[in-house]
Formats: sequence, structure tokens, C-alpha cells
Amino acid sequence: MSYWSTTPPRRAHILVIDDNVEELQLLLGVLREAGHRISLAFNALEGYRRATALQPDLILLDVRMGATDGFATCRLLKADRATTRIPVIFVTSSSSVQERLTGLREGAVDYILKPFEPAEVLARVAVHLALSSSRQQAQACIAQAESAVENAKRECGTSTPGADHTDRVLAQAIERLVRADLANVPTLPELAARVGTHEKRLSRVFREQTGRTVFEFAREARLAEAQRLLAESALSVEEVALAVGFSSAANFSTAFRERFGRTPTAFRQAPAASTSPPSVPSA
Repeated sequence: MSYWSTTPPRRAHILVIDDNVEELQLLLGVLREAGHRISLAFNALEGYRRATALQPDLILLDVRMGATDGFATCRLLKADRATTRIPVIFVTSSSSVQERLTGLREGAVDYILKPFEPAEVLARVAVHLALSSSRQQAQACIAQAESAVENAKRECGTSTPGADHTDRVLAQAIERLVRADLANVPTLPELAARVGTHEKRLSRVFREQTGRTVFEFAREARLAEAQRLLAESALSVEEVALAVGFSSAANFSTAFRERFGRTPTAFRQAPAASTSPPSVPSA
């Protein structure tokens, strides 16, 4: 017997983020007929803000929405602890395989092409709502544990003033983008565009949140990853250098020696190479 024949559809709160909602009128009608409650946002950053405020059960997100695209919204949603659990389904008219892969890599759970069959969308929404529901109990336990830790810190007087939440999320999103491909770290303007802000604010926020520039963080992340690869992989020094984004093995060796006090070859040959490399502080 089919799973869906024995499990009634879950009625949920769905946030639709699209700058052309007229195209979605049929879908919105079908979702409402299925008992879902619908909220709307008309641009990418408004969608992120509404998601943090409304905490919907699922988000239907358009990709192309003017200056800031849906990918930027998805990155912010997945970098924010308050919204990372919310399933995101991209809805777009683009048939580009690369665009679909980008959406999935940024954390979306599914991709729906326009024009769509409403019944199929309902089925996909039901599947992802069911999967999300099955994780809620575990997430609640984690949240309770984290709350208990924070309460204990406050009682002991060890908590520190929290930074602005939006800035913290922005710094975490930047950190994730840098770590995602150390061999091809985006430029500051590219990073700013991909998280929906401008270069000056990105630099200021990242330094305030992490105590370092984006360049300094990327360099430290590259060297820490290089140390791990030298200790745990069979890649040559030249291959490790390329894998973490250095233009040459010579430049890599110089930077590695300055940071760790020995050359990559000496590090690999020493017994200490079997130890865990230092982690890069998170934003």
C-alpha cells in the first residue's frame, strides 16, 4: 500500500518568495485548497526577513528576482540557525542544469520548473513536509539542550553580549562560501553579491564578527585544509597547493612554513603529521 494513501497530507504554513506572483495564481489556489496557509514576499531580501519572522514550514523560492537572486536568499536561510531547518524548493522557468545544481548545492531540497503541474507540486510539497516533520522532535531536543547551556552560562555569569543577529548570519554565510571552494574563493564584490549586500558592509561585518578580514580568513582556512590534506591524503605537495588555491608549490611552501614553522615536506615526514590540524575559528 502506498505511503501517501495511508497518511493524510499535512496542512502547513508556506512562504512563497517571487517577484511575479501573478504567474503563481493557479499554484497558490491549489495550495490553499489543500488547506495550506500562504504568506508572500516579493523580493529576495524581503523573503529572508519574512522567513525569520514567520518561521514557515516550507518555502517556495523563485531564482530570478532582480538585483538579488534566490540563491542569495537560500544562502542566508541556510546560514541562519533560526531558518536552516526550513525546506526550500526552488520554482523557476530556467531549464539550466547548472542552475538546478547550484540551487541544490546551496541547500534547496527540490527544484520545480515552470510551467508546472499543480498536482506534482502538491505531491513534492507533501513529501518534504513529511520529511521535515520527522526531524522536528530531534531538532526540538537540540534546541532544548542549547537553551539549557545558555541558561547555565547566564546563571554563572559567563555569557557575553551577543552581536547583531543579522550581521552574525551574514558572516556565517560568507564563511560558508569561502570554505565551499578554497581553490576558487570569490572576490569581495562577488561574495557581497552572493549574500545580498555590498562590499563595504561585507568587509566591516566580517571583521567585526571574526576579528579578521575575509582575505585573512581565507588564507588561514586554506592552510588548515592543506595541513589536513598533507596528513591524511596521498596528494603530492604540488597537488595540495592547487587543491587549496595557491598559484604555485613555491608560494604554498613559503606560506606554510611561515604559518607552521616547517615546510610541507618536513611536516609530512614528521610524526606530528598524524595529529589533527588546528581548526579555523568560525564566524
